[in-house]
Amino acid sequence: MKDNMSVNDRNDRIIKTEYSEVMQKSFIDYAMSVIVARALPDVRDGLKPVQRRTLYDMYELGIRYDRPYRKSARIVGDTMGKYHPHGDSSIYEALVVMSQDFKKGLPLIDGHGNFGNIEGDGAAAMRYTEARLEKITQEAFLSDLDKDVVDFLPNFDATEREPSVLPVKIPNLLINGSEGIAVGMATSIPPHNLAEVIEAVKAYMLDENITTRELMRYVKGPDFPTGGIVINEDELLEIYESGTGKIKIRGKVEIEKAKGGKTNLVITEIPYTMIGAGIGKFLMDVAALAETKKTQDIVDITNQSSKEGIRIVIELRKDADVENFKNLLYKKTRLEDTFGVNMLAIADGRPETMGLKQILKENVKFQFEVTTRKYTNLLAKELERKEIQEGLIKACNVIDLIIEILRGSKDRAMAKACLIEGKIDGIKFKSKESKIMAAQLMFTEKQANAILDMRLYKLIGLEIEELINEHEDTMANIYRYEDILARRDSMAQVIINELDEIREEYRRSRRTVITQASEAVYVEKKVEEMDIVFLMDRFGYARTIDTATYERNKEAADSENKYAFVCKNTGKVCLFTNTGQLHTLKVMDLPMGKFRDKGVPVDNVSNFDSSKETILYAASQSDLNLYRVIFATRQAMLKVVDGGEFDVAKRTVAATKLADEDEVVSVVTLKEQRNIVLQSADGYFLRFPVEEIPEKKKGAIGVRGMKLGAKDSLEAVYYTRNAVEQTIEYGGKEIELNKIKLGKRDGKGVKIRI
Repeated sequence: MKDNMSVNDRNDRIIKTEYSEVMQKSFIDYAMSVIVARALPDVRDGLKPVQRRTLYDMYELGIRYDRPYRKSARIVGDTMGKYHPHGDSSIYEALVVMSQDFKKGLPLIDGHGNFGNIEGDGAAAMRYTEARLEKITQEAFLSDLDKDVVDFLPNFDATEREPSVLPVKIPNLLINGSEGIAVGMATSIPPHNLAEVIEAVKAYMLDENITTRELMRYVKGPDFPTGGIVINEDELLEIYESGTGKIKIRGKVEIEKAKGGKTNLVITEIPYTMIGAGIGKFLMDVAALAETKKTQDIVDITNQSSKEGIRIVIELRKDADVENFKNLLYKKTRLEDTFGVNMLAIADGRPETMGLKQILKENVKFQFEVTTRKYTNLLAKELERKEIQEGLIKACNVIDLIIEILRGSKDRAMAKACLIEGKIDGIKFKSKESKIMAAQLMFTEKQANAILDMRLYKLIGLEIEELINEHEDTMANIYRYEDILARRDSMAQVIINELDEIREEYRRSRRTVITQASEAVYVEKKVEEMDIVFLMDRFGYARTIDTATYERNKEAADSENKYAFVCKNTGKVCLFTNTGQLHTLKVMDLPMGKFRDKGVPVDNVSNFDSSKETILYAASQSDLNLYRVIFATRQAMLKVVDGGEFDVAKRTVAATKLADEDEVVSVVTLKEQRNIVLQSADGYFLRFPVEEIPEKKKGAIGVRGMKLGAKDSLEAVYYTRNAVEQTIEYGGKEIELNKIKLGKRDGKGVKIRI
């Protein structure tokens, strides 16, 4: 019975549920955790949790702007142990980014040491670097934390308390921007100019019905720390109204005159999106323009960037069209790029995409909440101070009586009861008048404690006068605080005054130019068509030389190279492989130089893969259009294809169809050949007229050219011309191909005995 009951108890604790429902709920919980607690910033302070916790931890450690730097490892470890248990790399990365002036319009941390650079070099390990708070972070982000202006929550293990949001006095979400990838959503907010954003906040506070268009009289557009030029000004209004869109940015380009009449095109500012590895990619892209013959204007390119700023110098030829070349860079490189805007942030505990006005609205609402809590607490403290001050002033007026009460009381409690309630029982007085006056005392408890704690030096005349002056100041503060809390206009003016102070101290001029520019138009120069010579050695290295150089070195060129033929510099070269593929490469992609230059592997300029296939034949595409091509395969399948079929736009196509386990043995252009000679691996030779090979499409397999034995295969293909003797060496002896008996296609041939 007992066992049955225990089984029933266990069954009662088993909850049966649908697996898909559990997965769905778990994933939603995980997604919301990532969205709210890690990846997205809060619209109120513009910070992600890891950033907020790092700044708060530095504040708690006392690492202020006017104090010595502290090791980053100490900050990271303390933050991880107290507030952010998600690994040290995420905390250190957040700390580094908040210190980089090329990523943040308003750096929040003052880094000391190697904190990376704009070209993508990472920061040194956290054990080497040091950091402290910036002055503005301390004054505009953390200064009011001691005034109970924001809610504090338990940390992850309930051993510490952390702020749910920092009491930031400026719209940090707009000023510093933010980027983050959550689950199913991402945020991408560009940085803005501090002075402009503050002016927009003031304008909204003075008129809550202000439109986005009117706000943009103050916020001209994004202000990237890297500068650059925003070129789609006409689209900014829609972006700031909806909170989404694309901002087109260009780098800043200057033109300098160089020696020898040459022109230098100097890039002094880059698009914000090019920060990091993008600069190296840009340099490679510019070099590729020269290597692929997209332009022949480039003489040299150097990156002269330093701590003073970006300076990428592109040296151009004398006759270069600078404006056209600049447009080429805009079209073909990241010198013109797009910044995708998605102003997504956490508002009231949930992710929301907001426009410019809504972000300002949320920020102003937060400022009023913080200011209300601040002045409510300040008022309470001033009222308490007023109560004590009035008690002390009153006590000074009857100080002799107070002293008599203190001397006549047995303990503190007796004296305190007399001061508060006028109880005189047990107290010894010098006179009846003193006893009557003591019975009339009605100090408050706080006043009584202050009187009992008062030191004798406070009875000095100057101290009493100072007390009266402090009381007047306290009354003035109370009047001011009550006015601020009672009238929205007064509170708004307080906020505006603080914003003006921040603007005046930390403002800087705009770096990014906002304009409306037309799309870059690049006019490609027409290349003068001419004959050149294509050379490819047996290792697959190809290059081109001019015809005059070839004629001077014809004998060496023909003997040292596997392929040497004339082609057009604007044309293509066709490469036929044993796998039946045709790879085309542009002649312009090949380097043209001196006769002894090495060239480039054809793998680099075409889809040919030397590890998987072998080139059997190479020819100019223009030549193929004039002739027909003969294919022969290992299984002795033959066909003739019109060369025009290989004039294709694709880089790789199937040149012929192959049966299973078959491969191409020979590809040649049919010109003056009259007979074809097929040689099998077993030593059979078959000679017959080329006319017997039918013409097929490139997608056909072809016809059988020779009957092969069970394990025999086609090994070699030769061609002969009438009245021209041709001899080959086979098995150690010479064979005249023209003397082989003429047969028919699909015959077995004759066996040559060795």
